Amino acid sequence: MREHLTNWAGNIVFGAERVHRPRSVDEVRDIVAAAGRLRVLGSGHSFNRLADTDGDLLSLADLPRVVEVAPDRASVRVDGGIRYGELAARLAAEGLAVHNMASLPHISVVGAVATATHGSGVRHGNLATTVSGIEMVRADGELVTLTRADADFPGAVVGLGALGVVTALTLDVVPAFDLRQYVYDDLPAAAVRDELDEILADGYSVSLFTRWTSPDVDMVWLKRLDPLPAGDFHGARPADGPRHPVPGMPTENCTEQGGVPGPWHTRLPHFRMEFTPSSGEELQSEWHVPREQAGAAIEAVNRVRERVAAVVQVCEIRTIAADDLWLSPNFQQDSLALHFTWIADTEAVLPVVADLEEALAPLGARPHWGKIFTTDPAALRDAYPRFADFAGLVRRYDPAGTFRNAWLDELLG
Repeated sequence: MREHLTNWAGNIVFGAERVHRPRSVDEVRDIVAAAGRLRVLGSGHSFNRLADTDGDLLSLADLPRVVEVAPDRASVRVDGGIRYGELAARLAAEGLAVHNMASLPHISVVGAVATATHGSGVRHGNLATTVSGIEMVRADGELVTLTRADADFPGAVVGLGALGVVTALTLDVVPAFDLRQYVYDDLPAAAVRDELDEILADGYSVSLFTRWTSPDVDMVWLKRLDPLPAGDFHGARPADGPRHPVPGMPTENCTEQGGVPGPWHTRLPHFRMEFTPSSGEELQSEWHVPREQAGAAIEAVNRVRERVAAVVQVCEIRTIAADDLWLSPNFQQDSLALHFTWIADTEAVLPVVADLEEALAPLGARPHWGKIFTTDPAALRDAYPRFADFAGLVRRYDPAGTFRNAWLDELLG
């Protein structure tokens, strides 16, 4: 009997005939070897048909939890189903940390890596950049391991689930650290125009939140290792209480603010692991542009901001450092990311997505792989210098197309 599953937002109903929930890597190998078409489902926090299939879905959530710290305490091996919140708690107990986290600790590590999901910080790469080893079941059921010493590695890390089922990852870790989180209201447009680089570099992690109702920015969220002096921040006022990125949503869902120091994993995400951050009544899009185009990108959105403001709940602006991963939106470029949380109305949102794509295309924008976008696949292929190499990697690892779906077929050409 067909099991009807949706993604987290509910805008995608998966077309899978069956959903497999293996409890061991050997089970994964047997399922893959017997499969026709198969896709892996992470935490369901993607907003397009990247994870969809007309074959079978495979969830790794029931694999035994694995958090194996290396003897030198510089890396950790984790299973393919673990989520960042679970991993963070286990690492913190060991006095260790990952360098960064996304806004949500609820997402799966493997899914975040496969789509180059990220946090913020001018010196911090996306979450995939911490990967030093991949254990993956190929379409023939064989378990293969890749490390940074392998030529295929930079093409396989951000793999979109196209090469195989990732059953374990090895991640770089660092000693645990404390952070302070500060929130400021109403950053003036003049500061955004004239002091943007300084603002974005003034913390371990920095996020700007705006609803595009004016050229001003509604909030600045700073996560810092050291305290900030009292007073304004580039003309923005200290918040007079806790804030949620989306006005009107419950602030108890958010991590502690007000400059109170606390462990890294209780400050880096915007949301607490023990709370559902929202009802899922939203859609999301995101585009990455080269950092040198940051001001031009913000101005480009400002030119269509009335249309954006009509359907956006909030937009988050962040920075990500360059990397060498072939399908990372940050491949060979420090980036500014503009993330849009939309109302849950696809018909109203898609024309605005098209407007933004047109406005940002001249700046070399690359969309987040797991969000809503309408960019032509040929243009996407042109945006990635190593895309042809990635397509060749897919053909070598999965010649029969076991892990393909309609979305990937169109992307790969």
